Amino acid sequence: MEIYSAIEALVKQALSIDLIDKEDKIYARNQIMSLLVLNDFPEQVIVNSELSIPDLLDILVEFAVQKNIIEDLPAEREILSAKIMNVFLPRPSDVNKEFYKKYSVNPVEATNYFYKLSKDSNYIQTRNIAKNINYVTGTPYGELDITINLSKPEKDPKQIAREREMKTPASHYPKCLLCIENEGYEGRINHPARSNHRIIPIQLANETWYFQYSPYVYYNEHCIILSAEHRDMKIDRETFERLLEFVEKFPHYFLGSNADLPIVGGSILSHDHYQGGNYEFAMARAKDDYTFSLSDYPSIQAAVIRWPMSVIRLRGKDRHELVDAADMILDKWKTYSDPSANIIAETDGTRHNTITPIARKRNEQYEMDLVLRNNRTSEEYPLGIFHPHEDVHHIKKENIGLIEVMGLAVLPARLASELVEIEKYLLGVSHEVKEYHLPWAKELQKKYGSSITADTVKEILRKEVGLKFLRVLEDAGVFKRDEAGLKAFRRFIKQLK
Repeated sequence: MEIYSAIEALVKQALSIDLIDKEDKIYARNQIMSLLVLNDFPEQVIVNSELSIPDLLDILVEFAVQKNIIEDLPAEREILSAKIMNVFLPRPSDVNKEFYKKYSVNPVEATNYFYKLSKDSNYIQTRNIAKNINYVTGTPYGELDITINLSKPEKDPKQIAREREMKTPASHYPKCLLCIENEGYEGRINHPARSNHRIIPIQLANETWYFQYSPYVYYNEHCIILSAEHRDMKIDRETFERLLEFVEKFPHYFLGSNADLPIVGGSILSHDHYQGGNYEFAMARAKDDYTFSLSDYPSIQAAVIRWPMSVIRLRGKDRHELVDAADMILDKWKTYSDPSANIIAETDGTRHNTITPIARKRNEQYEMDLVLRNNRTSEEYPLGIFHPHEDVHHIKKENIGLIEVMGLAVLPARLASELVEIEKYLLGVSHEVKEYHLPWAKELQKKYGSSITADTVKEILRKEVGLKFLRVLEDAGVFKRDEAGLKAFRRFIKQLK
């Protein structure tokens, strides 16, 4: 009887959060029964109303595994789970109509509706996200956000083996994880389930783009804005136009783009997209180091901000003039070299300079942050001169993309258990500290000495991980925050006046 109880409880949960109306109850139940190959339903069912939707989905999916309806693989489980939740979702056209009906009243109402729908439908993996370790670390640049990412489950060994054994050619539909063809896509062994996925069309700079939320949100209302066309990332004038037009339409959100070059770009360079949300990062709170004027753009206020990376902030009420100013800075930066600061614009025709831009609206003004990036490598730094250096790789080795640039560290899951072993080392008890952490652990032991206790060790480690992330950002900054670097930055600023 447990399976019938779980079905009935799931339908009641969907009713209680307005995913469906009472007239949809029998239809929804029958659709779920079909997915679980059930032909009848008892008249009396005891419902456990304390279980969450993810917990109820676990019961239904486990039933399907036990009855050999699906194979016991994470991908198969996710596919069925998404199919079950799709039973409760409106068609894309209905979601779009409701979104824009609410948008006509207030953009906040529209995004609140869509965010709630994305969470209620289990598209946003709220239960898994709750596993993440989150805290802030105070630094001279403000409080940096630290996240140890435990929300994305690691691949099951059986699933990895299945993927290797697949004899059919890899499918190229959808072309990537961001393509619009993912909406409602069932998924497969090597592509995530998207039956319960919905996207909203948005016009930006005379093109149709699409709005969705990240399944594993790293901050409040973490959204993705993606091109309808599968095309490479590109930072250009149109990028600035789209970012600013978006924050005009959704002034409670920021929107930014990863850089468009390897090493300094994000993990997906093959599909043009942006990331935004309703969240204020440490970089947004950064104060001006100094201001300067742009003679060709008299209404624009320009400043270098106090941040470990090299950031020019533009402010103005005229977004078209702001686009012009940002485009001018991009053009100047693309060809700018300063060998004394290790900045070389290109090597044998390969461009190295680009920008990570972030737009927001604040106090009736538009703001555009332009983070200067360079992806050059050298013998000393084969992974990137302006990339996390080897002595911080034990904490963070991956590319520094948009989210990290703004002050949120997304750190690997391995750190959750590895830091526990470092705690043991610092407390002088039996431990299994990884060799790549040992030099750091010894430094901490020397630095803190007798102040390390069972009550303080966790907080000390959290602080020091945050300071390591600060080092990561300093490594990624093209103009260093020392006297020589600040002078070099001013030399570039002179080129803009």
